Amino acid sequence: MLFDSLWLALAFPALGFLYCAIFGALLPRRWAGYVGSGVIGISFVVVLARLVSLLGQPESSRVETDTLYTWFAGGGLSVPMGLLIDPLSLHMGLVVTGVGFVIHVYSTGYMSDDDGYIRFFAYMNLFILAMLVLVLADNFVMLLIGWGGVGLCSYLLIAFWFQRREAADAGIKAFVVNTIGDVGIMLATFLMIVNLGAIEYAKVFESASNRPVGDGMITAITLLLLLGAAAKSAQLPLYVWLPDAMEGPTPVSALIHAATMVTAGVYLIARSHPLFELAPVTMAVVVAIGALTALFAATIGSVKTNIKRVLAYSTVSQLGYMTLALGVGAFGAALFHLVTHAFFKALLFLAAGAVIHALAGEEEMDRMGGLRSRLPLVYWTFLIGSLALIGFPLFSGFFSKDEIIAAAFLGESGGWALGLIAILTSAITGYYVFRAFFLTFHGESRVPDDVAAHLHRPGLNIYVPLIVLATFSAIAGFIQIPGATNAFESFLHPTFVEAHQPEIGVGGYWLIAAVSAVAGIAGLALAYSSFGRSRPVSAEFSSEGWLRRLLQNDYYIEHLYRLVFVRPAYWLANLISIVADPVVIDGIVRGFDIYTRAGARVLGVFQTGYARTYLVVMVAGAVLVVAYALAVGI
Repeated sequence: MLFDSLWLALAFPALGFLYCAIFGALLPRRWAGYVGSGVIGISFVVVLARLVSLLGQPESSRVETDTLYTWFAGGGLSVPMGLLIDPLSLHMGLVVTGVGFVIHVYSTGYMSDDDGYIRFFAYMNLFILAMLVLVLADNFVMLLIGWGGVGLCSYLLIAFWFQRREAADAGIKAFVVNTIGDVGIMLATFLMIVNLGAIEYAKVFESASNRPVGDGMITAITLLLLLGAAAKSAQLPLYVWLPDAMEGPTPVSALIHAATMVTAGVYLIARSHPLFELAPVTMAVVVAIGALTALFAATIGSVKTNIKRVLAYSTVSQLGYMTLALGVGAFGAALFHLVTHAFFKALLFLAAGAVIHALAGEEEMDRMGGLRSRLPLVYWTFLIGSLALIGFPLFSGFFSKDEIIAAAFLGESGGWALGLIAILTSAITGYYVFRAFFLTFHGESRVPDDVAAHLHRPGLNIYVPLIVLATFSAIAGFIQIPGATNAFESFLHPTFVEAHQPEIGVGGYWLIAAVSAVAGIAGLALAYSSFGRSRPVSAEFSSEGWLRRLLQNDYYIEHLYRLVFVRPAYWLANLISIVADPVVIDGIVRGFDIYTRAGARVLGVFQTGYARTYLVVMVAGAVLVVAYALAVGI
């Protein structure tokens, strides 16, 4: 079969990157968009073809490895360059390439007038390549290479408009925070090599299975892996880079926030579930981080006025749901929500981007309003994405998010406290997303007259991706309906065949789903009563109060970080530049110069150029050596 080799899925984005980087400036610039989008579409076909081939095999043999070559072998350790072909890796590959392709197509319209058009598609292709290496790798070293590559590309894309100080700072912030997580994964990999003698997933898990539950070394490894996952998936306390990532172009926000970079941490924990299930302490930490992050980010999103930042905090919150699911052992539910979230969050970002594009770059909702009649298709697609996000009945989020909430209530590691946090977060989600919806599309127009008179109408390459994503946001949940179909978790079963996932009864699920739906609709109703009617909303943007200030300032966590980490780092850097650098480092260099010159002058005294002088010195030296020998009795 032509596309049977999964390596082709990596080869095409690599070729797209090379084309844009080398030939993009030599040929018509629009070709960069065509090639950059086309190679991602072909990669999607390659992954899909490999999935169809895998499904044609018995379930027991749906795990394969494809090793290109071995980087290192010796001392009982091998480091292969190989791909793991199983339901989980192919599932992630489909999400990355499928949603990535739609975003690439959208970008051909959104970025068409940008001077960095060719550079943009080069970075986007490189990003997809790094993400595919991460999710398809069959060992932790190759995963780390993809992990670092994704971090580098996120810096390049977030800081794409580097002429703006805010964008450059946001790119650096994302890179630095993610590097903290990279160090965690590196240390975890070293511990695996030393204590488990392997880096391939299968060998690591097999070796770990011989250790008792609660083993200290396994706990240390999983906590380090969790550090990496928390940084990449923007969980407390390392969430701070993600809201600032909104400084990049909107397609970048959609790519990073929907299906790729931020889900890498969720994937890492799901992939490493045999290790995490041996570490109850780590699983408890995962649960706590997920629950707190979900509620924390939702409350902040409820007061933001920048439409992209509202969606950014929504992403952090939804990732908290996925992390919560992982912590209670509901790995299938977490990955199911990852899929549906990829559709509706990409849709929301791209719809918001269409609004921003139409308003010549405006992102603040206090300068929007009344756009329903001006952008009708964007209106309806944003509405579909919002309904899916809040878990409105029969939309995709209704099935995936409610499965997580049911696991939070009814799972062995769950309980009433976790469940109530998840329900409360669902209600706040309904409020903040429809607050953004009503402020953007309903009420009186607050768009400046000069902008309203020259509204940019999106083209087909923007509208078609919105329609595609809206369709999947509406129907994707039907692949997993408790009591009716279990297609998604059955598909993932070979990967989690030995996992201890919580058993949720059908009756309990539907009861909790109903409560969750009511909570989300209640949040919607509150948003409608505040912002859905045709009345002035200026008070929304000018009101003050201690709670609003607390949320507007992210609970002052950023202020704390600047006080504890950033300012001391600047102080230390200034101290080094003022004292250590000129006095110590430059002093050492100057000292070498002084001593070298002095030594040269001393030796120069003996360099007379007369042979008789050299002969005298040699004879004197010989006499001294003989005298010393006689003195010590040699």
